Amino acid sequence: MTRTVDIRATLSYTGSIVKYLSATMSVPLVVALIYGEDALTFAVSMGIGVAIGAGLERLDEEPDLSPRDALAVVSLAWLTAAVIGAIPYVLAGYGTASALGHPVNALFESMSGFTTTGATATAEISFERHSHALLLWRQLTQWLGGMGIIVLMVAILPQLAVNGAQLMKSEAPGPGLQKLTPRIAETARALWLIYAGFTAALIAILFGLGLTPLAPNMNLYNAIAHGLSTLPTGGFSPQAESIAAFSPVVQWVFVPFMVIAGVNFALFWYLLRDEPRRMFENTEFRTYMGLVTAFAAVLAVGLFAGGAPSTAIGGVTEGVTANALRQGAFQIASLMNSTGFATADFAQWDAQTRFFLLFVMFVGGSAGSTGGGIKVIRWLVVGKALYRELYTTANPDVVRPVRLGGEVVDEDVIRGIMVFTLLYFVIFALAAVFIELDTARVGDGLSGTEALAGSLATIGNIGPGLGPLGPFGSYEFLPNTTKVLMIGLMWIGRLEIVPVLALFVAGLDE
Repeated sequence: MTRTVDIRATLSYTGSIVKYLSATMSVPLVVALIYGEDALTFAVSMGIGVAIGAGLERLDEEPDLSPRDALAVVSLAWLTAAVIGAIPYVLAGYGTASALGHPVNALFESMSGFTTTGATATAEISFERHSHALLLWRQLTQWLGGMGIIVLMVAILPQLAVNGAQLMKSEAPGPGLQKLTPRIAETARALWLIYAGFTAALIAILFGLGLTPLAPNMNLYNAIAHGLSTLPTGGFSPQAESIAAFSPVVQWVFVPFMVIAGVNFALFWYLLRDEPRRMFENTEFRTYMGLVTAFAAVLAVGLFAGGAPSTAIGGVTEGVTANALRQGAFQIASLMNSTGFATADFAQWDAQTRFFLLFVMFVGGSAGSTGGGIKVIRWLVVGKALYRELYTTANPDVVRPVRLGGEVVDEDVIRGIMVFTLLYFVIFALAAVFIELDTARVGDGLSGTEALAGSLATIGNIGPGLGPLGPFGSYEFLPNTTKVLMIGLMWIGRLEIVPVLALFVAGLDE
């Protein structure tokens, strides 16, 4: 008989995570004090979160987790984090006309932040409407969720490190989790230090550019805000125009960092240990870089052939060729690994280009990266497994294992990847049908293509879709039923579906 979830242990672990995660609201609280804004909002929100977390933590003094308990902790922790993270939006929007004051919109924005989706439930992103502190909290939720809430907690909390391997495996169930050091807590710290290092480097470069005429509106606040959003492949921006608000030079700076965010961070560990061959001989890394380059070239050619107009951004005028190259590189780097930043409203581009971008969104980043989507390594295994089936059908006496990087892929891994991919497409398709029907029900109908893009943008943690859900649009106008569905899609998409669904089906055979 299947062991049931230990509720007290699960809630105790969840409480620890919520307590320390709530403490990070001290960052926007400091910003609120600096700008003389809504300090009370974050003081109250942090107090509520810490109190709830501490209360849950006391339910079990020495919790011990089974593999099924670990699934429950991870699933519940991410959901609870989004609920706690929504409190500042509700409090700040209380009594005002802000869309984020509505609980559903607040939860949507919070879930979108922690899962690094970058879809927004408000059409009014500006410092006139929202405080610097609230918009920074919006950015910070992405950074906290980027490398993984559980990975962060395992890195800093000794009590979670005891079951750290189970928790980290449950948070990132797909291929790519590697134990880089003898202790799992040290592995978690190594990954977070690499992640933080790249974030600090981007912030420094952006702020440095802001001190020159090349980036007149890139001040320290914008540098920090966009640094917190880029490495987690989040896509939120305190600027209503996203990255289009900045000069072409600044936009080019984002490209390599978005590409880096889609690489397995374990490979950077080997690079730092003077083992560059481990990175450059990695099959997924080579495939990922090849796809980014090829897709960017295809898009640039398409934009050039379609007469991509010259642009004047930040006082700098570009020609057709320069604009096509920049747009091609930026949009592919942004959409392939689910960052969701935009330098143009690609929802207004021609149909062929929009469908090409939808195709790119399905690919995803690398396993072990902060990118969303199906992931490159899964596509490699799926392709090789399909080829094997065709080959062995024609040659039934031949035994042909699936190999990746010269190593045989275990049949259990292949089966798991096939199941995940099938579930991904089934849920994506069913959700798209629901979105189209539900929006038509209230008179704000999306077209079939727009509904597909909205479903893909949320389950793939990508952010922008097409039409009114495009990069300069918002999800605010959607009915609450659709937004609740999308909150669920973002949640299960970030946890790669299996941990959440496993909790619902594990007890069916009891």
